Amino acid sequence: MLEVESRLMVDNTFYIVIIGRNEGERLQRCFESMIGFLDRVVYVDSGSTDSSITTAESYGVDIVRLDMRVACSAARARNEGFQTLLQKGRQFQFVQFVDGDCEISGGWLSHAVESLVEQPDVAIVTGRLTERHPERSIFNRLGELEWNVAEPGEVAAVGGIFMIRREAFEKVGGFDPTVAAGEEPELCHRLIGQGWRLLLLDRLMASHDLAITRFGQWWTRQVRTGYGGLDVANRFKLIGFRRISYRARVWSAWPLIVFLIGAVTAREMGLVAGVTAALVIASIWPAQLMRIALRTRRKGQPLHIALWYGWYTMVSFSPQMLGQFQYIIDRWKRRSVRLIEYKGCSPTVSSSPVSIRPPTGESPNE
Repeated sequence: MLEVESRLMVDNTFYIVIIGRNEGERLQRCFESMIGFLDRVVYVDSGSTDSSITTAESYGVDIVRLDMRVACSAARARNEGFQTLLQKGRQFQFVQFVDGDCEISGGWLSHAVESLVEQPDVAIVTGRLTERHPERSIFNRLGELEWNVAEPGEVAAVGGIFMIRREAFEKVGGFDPTVAAGEEPELCHRLIGQGWRLLLLDRLMASHDLAITRFGQWWTRQVRTGYGGLDVANRFKLIGFRRISYRARVWSAWPLIVFLIGAVTAREMGLVAGVTAALVIASIWPAQLMRIALRTRRKGQPLHIALWYGWYTMVSFSPQMLGQFQYIIDRWKRRSVRLIEYKGCSPTVSSSPVSIRPPTGESPNE
């Protein structure tokens, strides 16, 4: 096995692009998981104010410091990491993108390379994620459920941690650096449009440290989801994002819908009929919660986790709607798309945007 793994590493070169901002000890753990491959790592830092740069220097990896005078996004950071590999004349066929709050699992890199070599029509392979500390908060535990919703096999989109074929990445022009959230599904949409396939492998890829321990962090993350989702839905006409944005509007407006139906019914048919109608419509909300919980339970989750997942899914529509409002206001005032941060700095450890080429399809400015 070691002989096969070594041959794959030599004959099918890959490099690793890690992006991060104020990840502290999370970034140190990320680098530790790359021991043996640090000479293949480019770290892109988005204006960290902690010891992230010092940590990266201590591991001897290539470092890219983003110009924070230009709008920052994960998409832009990944593009600049890829561009750095090209500028340094690196010879490679595949790139593994990693966020600085993740640790790559042993054996994943060789398995991902092997999968791409064996299937030349596949652009991206990704794998299963575990949450590093699911016991620390219900939000971390629910995050782990989010990472692993899809079943192994061919998928329509992936998250931010995956290995991609260089040829495919270049042909579609890389990430769109103007997308603040939802940049991965937008990239995947263009890849599929050019005939590439995306695979979710039934193998552990990495552990992730979501580090959400407070309701306020979770709420802000949902605001970001609503903001980025509407941005992608508006500019790139992705049906899935349109559906998600519409669903957030409906469920966040549910109390108003209940009130209006009750008021109209009471006016036309009397108070008792109005109250009855309002109660019937209001009951749809908890019914939907239970539907989500039962579906999660059937996937093997404990009942209390399934119920929490249903509850927070339904509650999430309100902050998502708030994010949509912020996006609409920014568009109206002609502001650049903003980056919404929900994660604070991790404890520290001692010790002009670049694009491959303009993305195909609709112009971001339209």
